[in-house]
Formats: sequence, C-alpha cells, structure tokens
Amino acid sequence: MSTPLRLEPLTADEFAPFGDVLDTAGAPDKMINAGMCGRYHDRATLDFGDGKAGISLFDAQARTFPIILDMMERHPEGSQAFVPMSYTGFVVIVASDEDGRPASPRAFLSQAGQGINFHRGTWHGVLTPIHAPGLFAVIDRIGDGANLEEHWFETPFTIEGTT
Repeated sequence: MSTPLRLEPLTADEFAPFGDVLDTAGAPDKMINAGMCGRYHDRATLDFGDGKAGISLFDAQARTFPIILDMMERHPEGSQAFVPMSYTGFVVIVASDEDGRPASPRAFLSQAGQGINFHRGTWHGVLTPIHAPGLFAVIDRIGDGANLEEHWFETPFTIEGTT
C-alpha cells in the first residue's frame, strides 16, 4: 500500500522554501559576448560548511510512472544543485523538516531548461529523470565528514505522471 503524491509544476515561488529554481525566467541581468549572450547572474545560493564546492557528473537511469518514493535524504553540510545536461524535465521531490524527519513530501515536475539547487539540509528524493539520458552536472560540497542523512518511510508514496 502507498500514499498518492500529486505532481506539481516546478515554479520559483512554490519551490522557494526548499531551494532555488535555475532557469532563464525574465530578462537577462546583462548582455555579454558582444550582445550575443544573455547572462542570468547568480541564480543559486551555494551554502557549504567546511569543504569546498565541487562539480560532479551524475548519470541516472530514467524512471517511469508511477514512481515509488520510499526514501528521502538531506545534506546538513551543504547545498546541492542539479543541472540537467539534456533539454528535458525531471521530477523533484522535497519535504520540510519535522523534528528531524521529512514532513509530507511534495513532488514537482521541472520543465526543459530548468535545474534546481536544494538549500542546505533540505529533505529531498533521489535524482529522478524521466527521460534518458539522465545526465546531470551536480554542484555540491566536497569535504571530510558525514554529509548524508536518510529517512525510509514505513508507507511509501506513489507519484503519478500527471500535474
């Protein structure tokens, strides 16, 4: 048995409690390269304890609906950004903290061209592409010490493929 979880469109306002939406919404902050490139400047708040920012590549298998959510994780020592390296959307699952555990999760569907940055300590689901290839650039904390907490749900959630 599982609990249904509604899929929502990913918007900056709805996602703000959990992190930043990385996209080119609005006018560019500045035109560069002889007016041939719009720069959308400083779109994410990177936040790390000790350690440094690193860029890694993740190659995740594409998922199919319904998606079962049985575990969430968080990183207490740093923010974590996911930037798709293909022009497709993906599912983003987040939850507020409730006494050291995830509260009721929310599931968002990103649009092609959107990435996200989870705030430090935000509960989130695993990387969930819905199209292959599931190749992402990930900007997060590189350093010593534990930076991963996991929570397994007694009753999983089910995410259907409609918004």
